[in-house]
Amino acid sequence: MASTMKVGVTTYIWAADFTPSHLDVLPRVKAWGFDGIELPIFRPQGFPATELRQGIEGAGLECTAAIALVGGLSLVDEDEGVRRRTLAHVRDTIEVAADLGARVLAGPAYTPVGQLPGRRRTEGEWQHAVEAYQALEPTLAACDVTLAIEPLNRFETYFLNTVADGVALCQAAGCPHVGLLFDTFHANIEEKDAAASLRLAAPHVRHIHMSENDRGTPGSGHVDWAGVAGVIREIAYDGWLTIEGFGFALGDLSAAASIWRDIERTPEAIPADGVRFVRRLLSDRDSDSTEEIGSLR
Repeated sequence: MASTMKVGVTTYIWAADFTPSHLDVLPRVKAWGFDGIELPIFRPQGFPATELRQGIEGAGLECTAAIALVGGLSLVDEDEGVRRRTLAHVRDTIEVAADLGARVLAGPAYTPVGQLPGRRRTEGEWQHAVEAYQALEPTLAACDVTLAIEPLNRFETYFLNTVADGVALCQAAGCPHVGLLFDTFHANIEEKDAAASLRLAAPHVRHIHMSENDRGTPGSGHVDWAGVAGVIREIAYDGWLTIEGFGFALGDLSAAASIWRDIERTPEAIPADGVRFVRRLLSDRDSDSTEEIGSLR
């Protein structure tokens, strides 16, 4: 694995909102072999960034941050007032991410997850998104934070489903601190060829989520891990590989991710077993054949 590549895990395994009360899980995360964690910032006002950063660094870990718009926020709403409030919210989130020590803020930063108006996106909505990212660029640059926009599958958003559209959005915005989050779970649903889509996105990829087709442990399902790993090497990706998993009974969070059953024996099995798979998958030795990837499961 490239020396600068790091493996992380989302804190959605334990809670919808990761607070200082959850810091006791970090020694386990470190012991499993992770380099860092990914924390959501839903409400930047009052977010305990300083206390969390001290706990994370004290555990010998680093972090990235996640963004998801909720509560009527949207960067593409036809109402200018909604767009203006959302821009202010995202700017605040960027600043909190920087206070947390995160240099990547990743997620579907355009419309609320689950918003499905029963139509395709409009040209006006597309232009609103482009203008929003351009307006956010000065804050991103000042904070040294990269916004990694995530295409989601068709059941979670109508606005951005494919990597190709994500590339087009990044190109239209033309912002140095705006790129793409490539997520294997969503790509497994929407892309004809996940590896080819990652290759297409290479100039814009700033973050990668490693998630199995059923949201279970990476390596336990039918995601094209061999192909994805081959392209990660080919494009010399040197950012984070973050395992995204979810608790099985976390109320609204589990519902938002459509977790209706116990996918593995425990939620913690997803990162505990998944980190070994990801590290072996991207190890320096030649392991990109389908047969050898299968042996890692």
